[in-house]
Amino acid sequence: MRRMDSTTTGFIVESLTRSIVEHRLQPGAKLVEQTLADQFGVSRTLIRQALFKLSQNRLIRMEPARGAFVAAPSIAEAQQVFAVRRMLEAGMTQAFIRQATIEHINALKDHILEEEGAVMRGDVSGRTVLLGDFHVHMAQLMGNEVLAHLMMDLLSRCALITLMYQSAGAAEHSHAEHRAIVAALEARDEALALRLMDEHLCHVEASLTLTP
Repeated sequence: MRRMDSTTTGFIVESLTRSIVEHRLQPGAKLVEQTLADQFGVSRTLIRQALFKLSQNRLIRMEPARGAFVAAPSIAEAQQVFAVRRMLEAGMTQAFIRQATIEHINALKDHILEEEGAVMRGDVSGRTVLLGDFHVHMAQLMGNEVLAHLMMDLLSRCALITLMYQSAGAAEHSHAEHRAIVAALEARDEALALRLMDEHLCHVEASLTLTP
């Protein structure tokens, strides 16, 4: 993967997105332009551009006269995000199984091993990122950059949602479900793969405490 220049808007957007995904930036946290400019060693103009992009991605909200804050998704938004994921990932799973090569399957198996390592180490941050990246990785392996970017945006929003609404220990089953999905993909069992993916997303949503 091409490494971005650390002074570009894209790098700042990527870095802040990763901080949100890894739960290092909490929902509702204020993002101070000057502090970020000092941290990245850039002008406040570049920071404003990055924050505007993040607001378009619904990862932060801009409030007049108050500044930028990490978004805090509502219950309705959380439900809508998972509804979109179920629709999108059903099509992705179906397309993947029809065009996946042995190399693609092996790449997913390698990712599963990384997940397992993070789970065994109790690496909460690493596990959170890897469990989300599994879905993005499928799109990337298909060579569909539009789909990959859509998945990255959705998974970033899901990171905020799980941070706000997921009960303790609820993510423990995701790794085992990913392993089962890969086994179905390898067996070219389209019906099973589709069912397992849908059940997986339903289980993740069911683990959320979606009450006011």
